[in-house]
Amino acid sequence: MNLIITPITQKHIQIDIDIHASDKSMSHRVCMLALFADNTCRVSHFLHAEDTLRSLKIAESLGLTYTLSDNNDLLLTPPKNGLQTPHDVLYCGNSGTTMRLFSGLLAGANIYAVLCGDIYLHARPMGRIINPLKEIGANIVAREVLTKKGSSQVAPLSIIPTNHSLSGFTYHSPLSSAQVKSAMILAGLQSHEVSQYTESSLSRNHTENMLQTFQNHNYIHIKNDAIIITPFHAFDKQKPPLKGFEIQIPNDPSSAFFFAVLASITPNSCITLKRVMINKTRIEAFRILEKMGASISYENKKTDCESSADITIQYASLNAVEITENIAWLIDEIPALSIACSMAKGVSKIRNAGELRVKESDRIAVVLEGLRQFGIKTQEYEDGFDIIGGELHYAKVDSKGDHRIAMSFAIAACVCGGEIQDCECIQTSFPNFVNILQKFTQVVYSS
Repeated sequence: MNLIITPITQKHIQIDIDIHASDKSMSHRVCMLALFADNTCRVSHFLHAEDTLRSLKIAESLGLTYTLSDNNDLLLTPPKNGLQTPHDVLYCGNSGTTMRLFSGLLAGANIYAVLCGDIYLHARPMGRIINPLKEIGANIVAREVLTKKGSSQVAPLSIIPTNHSLSGFTYHSPLSSAQVKSAMILAGLQSHEVSQYTESSLSRNHTENMLQTFQNHNYIHIKNDAIIITPFHAFDKQKPPLKGFEIQIPNDPSSAFFFAVLASITPNSCITLKRVMINKTRIEAFRILEKMGASISYENKKTDCESSADITIQYASLNAVEITENIAWLIDEIPALSIACSMAKGVSKIRNAGELRVKESDRIAVVLEGLRQFGIKTQEYEDGFDIIGGELHYAKVDSKGDHRIAMSFAIAACVCGGEIQDCECIQTSFPNFVNILQKFTQVVYSS
């Protein structure tokens, strides 16, 4: 499926939008944490997208049951007798979060399972999860493939039971990754000793925030930037470790950010994005946009498990920016930020972002290829790129099956028109994206 997008012709845009795209990270995690709850959990605003539904179906394979209430809340009922061994292969689709987090959870549970996905997920590196889990006693078998940098461990992954529980650990991750951290936490909670996890810089912290909110006992606490993980069995072995929780999931800041960029590059526009999560590890891209000159305000702040606010973005002339820090906090937003950089005055520089090479696509190469199609000059580096601000021109761009690439260049096409190819991938994280885009301009599907 391709999207053909007409340039925006509205002379004045002022609109409030509830994007109805609940936070993807939290939606994945409620499926997993509900498996350890002592009662039915009620989740308002669960994200019904392909990636998060993969996590929900895998949790069901492990014994979770779920229903929708009359008001469309998701009710998650944990298994009565602990996790059950799945009867079939666990299909993760395109979701790296699903595969990596469940690897840790299943290794800790010490039950047999096979995790697989689509062709894009099978190309992504899994050694960053497999190796630390093996160090603490997990038995995981993966496919080995040769790459330009040597061999790489990739899916499918087989989690094979051992005759012992996982060891406790003291682990420092050189990679600032919420997926690695969450996998190790989920494994450590089911080990037989206290563990400690540190990372080079703080990554998304939803797993520890949610566990601290839902825990019946002090399984997780933070001390001097270290996460101290006390295993579930250390307390009441007869009672499930987590409370049956109720949670309202705010809108995903990564999804909302596409329309923040749209407001910042569309003259005479002012867009308010409702109920957006404002966890500091998730709104760094909004801060960068402010540094570039965009006018952004935060109102109606609320606090649940995570804080949220209504975010208003007004058009402003943008200036180039250098981005070298807190990359883990904005790694998903860099493709959309590149669109803002393409229209900023000067040369924008992004470094220390080599992680972009191993996302759903090689996002450094694919972003720059797309920008060049739109008429923007760029310079590629191993860990980032330069973008010379200029004028966008009509282009056809291949998303390479990467949802964030597809949506980023759809926003660019709102300026000058364009065709974005291979857009089925948008369904993985933001099914409502095109519906919202049609509030601003004409969008036509083509095959």
